[in-house]
Amino acid sequence: MPVRSPPAAPAQPAAATPMAFARVMVAAYELYGRSPANALKLAQITPSRLQQPEARITARQMEVLSGTAMQELDDEALGAFSRKLPWGSYGMLARASLSAPDLGVALKRWCRHHALLAGDIALKLVITGDSAAITIEERTDLARHGQGAREFCLVHVLRNIHGLACWYIDSRIPLQGARFPFPAPPHTEAYALMFPGPLRFDAAQAELRFDARYLALPLRRDEKALQHMLQRALPLTVLQYRRDRLLVQQVRQALAAHPDQAHNADGVAALLNISARTLHRQLKEEDATLQQLKDEVRCERAKDLLYRSDKPVKQVAAAVGFLNEKSFTRAFRAWTGASPGEFRKGLPG
Repeated sequence: MPVRSPPAAPAQPAAATPMAFARVMVAAYELYGRSPANALKLAQITPSRLQQPEARITARQMEVLSGTAMQELDDEALGAFSRKLPWGSYGMLARASLSAPDLGVALKRWCRHHALLAGDIALKLVITGDSAAITIEERTDLARHGQGAREFCLVHVLRNIHGLACWYIDSRIPLQGARFPFPAPPHTEAYALMFPGPLRFDAAQAELRFDARYLALPLRRDEKALQHMLQRALPLTVLQYRRDRLLVQQVRQALAAHPDQAHNADGVAALLNISARTLHRQLKEEDATLQQLKDEVRCERAKDLLYRSDKPVKQVAAAVGFLNEKSFTRAFRAWTGASPGEFRKGLPG
């Protein structure tokens, strides 16, 4: 029999989470007069490594350490607020919004209910044009136990609500930006992983910003899914969803707004900050193709030009990306069942 090579060792997960966050959790133990030894042991973090300023831990270590600390201290806020958030508080918040008809209502409920548990911060959903933001107003001194504790609290809350929002609608929600009301920390590079998108420090308040169209998407989870999620709720803060349920709309928008840059899959993918392979895969999951969407956008653009302008058909053809009038006429007839001239004559005057 041929000798088989041993299986390759699995790739070790990257250690990208700042050790500074682990030190905040250890400080929470000290605040409550408890020992963090068990939590550090379970997370495989040695006392000497804990004190290394530039050290990093993996997402799994972060999950184990924070989960253990929250349960042992019976405080999911880890001492950040003036009162404890007993273990299960965030699960209760998730359940309270589960019956919402769409993500917008769910997030408004979550923010309102969070204020009932902890008055130290006030979360708010703010919609400005096509953009939505989750903002945090600090109503007490979150830095009373140190600036690191304040930083960790704001990061933890924003990561939690972003992860929950993605989970509710089973969709990746790309961030348009994240802002934080403190100077850029020494571990700023970790923020690019936690909050992919434009970052700003020394802002007026903490906030996440994303496309407001996600707010209209229906929730796709039920009680059974919630129970399963709560068994390991903390990975919500690191989970990346493959699917983006707004991708079709975003592709249409990119094709319409940047036709010169979106003439092929590579161009569209670059505009959306994803790979061409990911673009094709996710469109397939949505039962769409790039060519289909290009045709839809070109058709709508052609209809608009034929209706709103007196441009000759040849100029309309060039404006929507066709090399000649003949190929445009053939495509337009396939799209609408009429030639461009017939379409223009058939519109009410």
